[in-house]
Amino acid sequence: MSEVLETSTEHQVRARVALTAALASGPSHAYLFRGPRGAGKSAVARAFAAEILAADAADPDDARRRALIDPSPHPDLVWLTPRGAQHMVEEVRERVIRAASYRPFEGEKRVFVVEAAEAMRDESQNALLKTLEEPPAFVHLILLTAEPAALLETIASRCQPVDFAPLPPAAIEASLEGGGTTDELAAAARLSAGDLARARFLLSDPGRELRASAPDLGNAWRRLLDSAEQVGGEAEAATREILEEEAEAGVKRSARDITDEAKRAGRRRRTETLDLGLELGAAWFRDLAATAAGADDVVFNRDRLADLRSRAAGLDPSQPRRAAELVQDTRRRLDLNVSEELALEALSFRLGAVFA
Repeated sequence: MSEVLETSTEHQVRARVALTAALASGPSHAYLFRGPRGAGKSAVARAFAAEILAADAADPDDARRRALIDPSPHPDLVWLTPRGAQHMVEEVRERVIRAASYRPFEGEKRVFVVEAAEAMRDESQNALLKTLEEPPAFVHLILLTAEPAALLETIASRCQPVDFAPLPPAAIEASLEGGGTTDELAAAARLSAGDLARARFLLSDPGRELRASAPDLGNAWRRLLDSAEQVGGEAEAATREILEEEAEAGVKRSARDITDEAKRAGRRRRTETLDLGLELGAAWFRDLAATAAGADDVVFNRDRLADLRSRAAGLDPSQPRRAAELVQDTRRRLDLNVSEELALEALSFRLGAVFA
């Protein structure tokens, strides 16, 4: 196993064991890397692909070096990332399905990596099925997903699963070094649920705004909605800009396709931000209950201990515990597509009654 693959799997023991064995015995034709966002699936996939391409190369070190560059200039490594909320059907067909029938440009192998595989439409997944069932001997596919349940069973069953666990807080803190105060980094790491990308977002201005609204969620629910709307609008605008640039460069997309994709990306980001805001609120009430019970050592919001202690003075721990349950209940209700505004307004009244 190369040093790069060993380093990339430092916190993913199960993945390291599985991939080391695969390289020793000969890689399978298809893998499904599944685990939470920010767990390092992309870095491991790049390192694994580099080892596959280097194995039969005339110059293994050079093949490995080029495969590890992001974006990679290696002609036999194809890396597909969704530009909007979903992978474009034609892009999956052209860059993966049809391209997989072409022999390697150099060496003996070709590797195709599909990030956020759950973002493939059913049409794309069904089209990919034949490639998974009857792949050329030189083709290896690696699908990455944080939502394996969103993949068709026929796709998942034809891939060898490789499981990834959430990153431990210490590893996330180390990656965030320099992004804030020591206590702020510790808080972001613990609130991230093992997702490095989320931890970095929590240290951004929008992320700090979400955290600031958590202690007063009952009164600040409109502020939470506005923040989610703003982040969603920014995601929609950014996606639209990327798609329009690609259309100008020759990628076939109609104006309607661009608009639909951009709106989907915006809605998805808005929903994620709203859910994160509620999750942060539940975490705050959990910390408040812990502080009221004298258990400061388990607090996630390490940078706000003074505020927590002030609010917890004379508080019955059962109150914030009940508040956390109400917030989690609201998250579940929103999963059922109930009105966001009505659900948050109802939460506000219920939290008010808890702390009355």
